[in-house]
Amino acid sequence: MEIRIGSGHDTHRLAEGRPLILGGIRIAHPRGLVGHSDADVVLHALTDALLGAVGLGDIGDAYPDTDPQWKDVASERFLRETLAQLQRRGWQTVNADITIFAQEPKLGPVKAAIRNNLARLLQRPTECVNVKAKTGEHVGHIGRGEAIGCHAVVLVTRLAAAATDHVGPRTDS
Repeated sequence: MEIRIGSGHDTHRLAEGRPLILGGIRIAHPRGLVGHSDADVVLHALTDALLGAVGLGDIGDAYPDTDPQWKDVASERFLRETLAQLQRRGWQTVNADITIFAQEPKLGPVKAAIRNNLARLLQRPTECVNVKAKTGEHVGHIGRGEAIGCHAVVLVTRLAAAATDHVGPRTDS
């Protein structure tokens, strides 16, 4: 069995007139995140972590904001397409640990909904997904309520028999 860890990060600024979507959950707030897609920093960071874990670059490589096909796309599509790529290569997510950085809104009341949705999207039991929320303690762009950020860490695994895209000398023969 082969295992790998991936890490992803994303930050977007907040602005009036945009919906706030975190982890695929729409959150009532007067401002939302600005981006080429729906700017869901949670799904962007998670997608980045998954791509990185298996050496497929980053979200900008896979879904560039210069490509009009990704304009206003729900970020759930990025995650679904990435998971399909991993599955074709024999990889499966083991667990995910997500930290959302937001001064506002307070995310305590929606952390469970985000966690449940991420577990559903990853097709993992809820206990395999963790969601934490941290404020910026009024410091920096997050602390001033100008932006929301997210950091994601994932563990993925695949069976040696599925290692079809292995690079370098085999060590399991």
